Amino acid sequence: MARDTTAAVLLLSCRDQKGLVAGTSDFIYRNNGNIVHADQHVDAEAGLFLQRIEWELGDFRIPRAELADVFRPIAEKFGMQWELHFSDYVPRIAIFVSRLEHCLDDLLLRHRMGELEAEIPLVISNHPDLQQFVESFGPKYHFFPITKETRAAQELKQIELLEEQRVDLVVLARYMQILGGEFVRHFRNRAINIHHSFLPAFPGGRPYHQAYERGVKIIGATSHYVTEDLDEGPIIEQDVVRVSHRDSVEDLMRKGKDLERVVLARAVSLHLRHRILVYGNKTVVFD
Repeated sequence: MARDTTAAVLLLSCRDQKGLVAGTSDFIYRNNGNIVHADQHVDAEAGLFLQRIEWELGDFRIPRAELADVFRPIAEKFGMQWELHFSDYVPRIAIFVSRLEHCLDDLLLRHRMGELEAEIPLVISNHPDLQQFVESFGPKYHFFPITKETRAAQELKQIELLEEQRVDLVVLARYMQILGGEFVRHFRNRAINIHHSFLPAFPGGRPYHQAYERGVKIIGATSHYVTEDLDEGPIIEQDVVRVSHRDSVEDLMRKGKDLERVVLARAVSLHLRHRILVYGNKTVVFD
């Protein structure tokens, strides 16, 4: 009989204090668990302890259905905020997109190649343009036209659809709409966005043209969780690429799109693998 390699992943944070590492590791050891990954971080300024610990369930004495209840007294003893995940659960993703398709293309292709361990049952857009392309990959395409007057009502319909489809994660793949507060609160730390991040920053609709006029030497991309403050949520992943005076506006745009693809894919993968702990407006990413 093949050995069960299903793993449990525990993410936790609490006030830094003595006995935290011993408390979690001893709980796993006493119940015949085999730890395969363990990492922790102390934010000394905040006085906060953060940990990710992963162990195999093959010989673990506590049934999966009872694990959370058995661990709860330990969590309460230390005042932990915690969440428990299992490696064999397949998350469900909804991708939001407008007309720029480069990040959408990349995610769908990575999913087809098996790089994203998730299901993508649907794509939502405020434009009808990409329906045929999306549905050639399999996901159902849902068109929600958005105006200032209809935004709130349409977002309520979107939330209803996402709940009906049991969506775990929303990915904004260059979705050029500002999400309302109710939507953001509903998917707190479960909605990921991507945007350019120039040094210096250039606001507005033509950032690459502004960057070209300024003669920047570096451009970047930032992926983060969505909050009510536009593009200011907890950062998950960032990267940069150098540019030069030889690059045209089109070169900057091409390099920026390539960067956005990679950075967004990394952020989604980190979330799916339960590698991120959010605290305040920051993240710890356990790589």
